Amino acid sequence: MNALRTLLKPCVGAALVAGLVATPSLTALAADYTARIGHLESDKQSRHVHLQKVADLVKDRTDGAVEFQIFPSGQLGNQRQMTEGVQLGTLEATVSPAAFLGGFNPAISILDIPFLLPADADKAQALRESEFGDALLDSFGSKGVVGVALWPNGLKNFTSNKPLDDLKSFTGQKFRVMDSKILIEQFDALGASAIALPFGELYTSLQTGVVDGQENPLDTIQRMKFDEVQKYLVVSEHGAMEDVVLFNPTWWNSLPEDHRTVITEAFIEVIPELRAHKAKAIEAALEDIKQGDISVRVASDEEKAALRDKMYDKAKAAYIGRAGDQGKALIDTYEKAYSAQN
Repeated sequence: MNALRTLLKPCVGAALVAGLVATPSLTALAADYTARIGHLESDKQSRHVHLQKVADLVKDRTDGAVEFQIFPSGQLGNQRQMTEGVQLGTLEATVSPAAFLGGFNPAISILDIPFLLPADADKAQALRESEFGDALLDSFGSKGVVGVALWPNGLKNFTSNKPLDDLKSFTGQKFRVMDSKILIEQFDALGASAIALPFGELYTSLQTGVVDGQENPLDTIQRMKFDEVQKYLVVSEHGAMEDVVLFNPTWWNSLPEDHRTVITEAFIEVIPELRAHKAKAIEAALEDIKQGDISVRVASDEEKAALRDKMYDKAKAAYIGRAGDQGKALIDTYEKAYSAQN
């Protein structure tokens, strides 16, 4: 790019004298490094809004040398295609739900374990920025991508067409899950069964009784209208929905070190705003849900602790069985960091 600028200087000078230089040509030369970042959410949702904020911060703090072009709503493909694109170098970056990356990197499936992150948002962020968070991001290095940051994207809650009054209520119920052994064990620990079904089939499956219930963040429940085909909702906040920021290593390593630092710090800096934006969306979703016929109950701290006691060990064992020695080491790092907070 610098060589190209040198070659173009005489031409640009002549064109300026002639008054023939077009603004788009100068704009095209503005950034030394351009990254296209693809993701699945709409341009109104928290992920996209704050990716734009990161793009603005990075452009400003690198004096225009680094430009991010954000492509929402799966414009660059489904998540698997985007992740593989980042790995192969046909795409510079993606922000992916961790739940979509378990087949690509089994270590990330630790985030499927219920009540992994503290309920306190500040403590959860401290855990993301701890040795545990670093180890989780480092686990992507052997997969041909660079993990740069973890972003919060909500917490899962239980809904069902059968009562969810207490722990015993789960016995015998059927819940839809993503295809995850860890999530299957989570429900087995409660005496319930779990059925892996595609997300696109979930509404009809709830409506027809193929499954009794499901788990998702409140804004997803509201947006997908699952509350219209469910009778009971318990705000349990038992499962973390995390995003992982992934960059292509060749592009990432082409950056000067100070640019890499600017990018990493920008992704972390916007997290408080991201959390607030997401919290507002979740609050609005809950208020909307309450207007319907579904019964809504908020789980107490004691109930959440009891749920964690029931589910954590079985889900952890399933995770270690899947992720092996790497998973065991990551669990050890996590439990050390978690215990230091409590």
